[in-house]
Amino acid sequence: MTAAAEGGLAQVWAQPDLGDDLPAYLDMVDALRTLQERVAVAAPPAALVADVTAVVRDLAARLEPHAVPERERVSGRLDVPGRGQTLVPAFDLHDAGGGRLRGTTRFGQQHLGGNAAVHGGVIPLMFDEVLGRLAGSGDRSPSRTAYLHVDYRNVTPLDTDLDVEAWFVSEEGRKRLLRATLHHGDTLCAEIEGLFVALLPGQP
Repeated sequence: MTAAAEGGLAQVWAQPDLGDDLPAYLDMVDALRTLQERVAVAAPPAALVADVTAVVRDLAARLEPHAVPERERVSGRLDVPGRGQTLVPAFDLHDAGGGRLRGTTRFGQQHLGGNAAVHGGVIPLMFDEVLGRLAGSGDRSPSRTAYLHVDYRNVTPLDTDLDVEAWFVSEEGRKRLLRATLHHGDTLCAEIEGLFVALLPGQP
C-alpha cells in the first residue's frame, strides 16, 4: 500500500529502515514474483527442472544464515504494495479516508484456479489483507480477524487490474465490522464481510 499517511491509514508495524538497500530488496521480491509466475506457466524439460531446483536450493541455503526473529524481518513490513512479500497479491492504494479505501489489485498465473479464473482461496487472502489494514487505520489499536464471509458473484479474471473498495460498517467496543468489494469493470466478482476484534493488552 502506498500513500498511507495522506489517506489516513496508520502503519500497524514498525517498518525496517533499509536506506539505500530498499530498491535492491524490492528488486529481489519482484524477481521472486516473476519466478513464481514462470513456474506456474511452464512445462520445462527434466534437465531444466534439475538446474532450476539446484539454483533455488542454493539460494535458500545462502539466505538461511540470515534468518532473524519476526520483529526484525523485512518481508511483510514495508509500506509498499505487497508489503515486500510474495504471498498476498499486491494491493495498490489509490484513495483512503473517512473509514474507506479504494485501490487496485492483480492476480497472476500463480493464482490460477482453472479455466483462466482466479483460485477461490486467494480472494479471501487478498480481502483479509485489505480489511485488516483498514481495521487498524487512524489511531485504532491492532486487531485480529474473527471471521470472513465471502460471496463469489462472478468469475475473477487473471492478469488484469481489478478494483477494490473497502469500508467500515460499524464499530462497537472491540468489534470492527467491515465490508469490501472486488470489481472487474462494472462486474462484481466478489464481496466480503469481515469482523475484526481489537487485541487486549498483552495479546499477540
